[in-house]
Amino acid sequence: MLYAGPIQDLIDELARMPGIGPKSAQRVAFYLLQATTEDAKRLANAIVEAKEKVRFCERCFNVSDQDLCEYCRSTRRDATIICVVQDPPDIVAIERTREYQGLYHVLQGALSPIEGIGPEDLRVSELLRRLRTPEDGTPAVSEVIVATNPNIDGDATAMYLARLISPLGVLVTRLASGMPVGGDLEYADEVTLGRAIEGRRPLEG
Repeated sequence: MLYAGPIQDLIDELARMPGIGPKSAQRVAFYLLQATTEDAKRLANAIVEAKEKVRFCERCFNVSDQDLCEYCRSTRRDATIICVVQDPPDIVAIERTREYQGLYHVLQGALSPIEGIGPEDLRVSELLRRLRTPEDGTPAVSEVIVATNPNIDGDATAMYLARLISPLGVLVTRLASGMPVGGDLEYADEVTLGRAIEGRRPLEG
């Protein structure tokens, strides 16, 4: 242990966050220690409030403070198109392009045999239920845009979804190659992502 108990505990907890290593955790910890008590309490309260109030949308599994997220509640969105993403931050990235006006579905991850993540660990069955009307089973959605990350796990997830969805009579498309291979959707710039949406291509199952 390099520091006194509470300080090291804070550093250790910060270091558990994604993208924050030991050095970054130490910098953040000492920034918080130098902040005013009011600022520290405001941050703590924001974390607690988010944990208490934020939930997953019952329909698309985006984060929301209500049963349905703002996109699922909107009457202006095109309900015949669903864009499938891995995580909620991907929705923000796509919305910044202003090129897409349909609905979303968040898988909450991607297939990854190495990490032991299979279809049952994702929101795949919920997606399939959204594609058909409960009355007669005909497709309620005309197109599913698969916007998983352009890496090995994202591509495997896209192909898996195409094999499931294509037989239902629903067009399955994939973002165009404007996306850098191996990158993450949430870090793409608006122009690149917008062109990828415009240039999406059919995805064969």
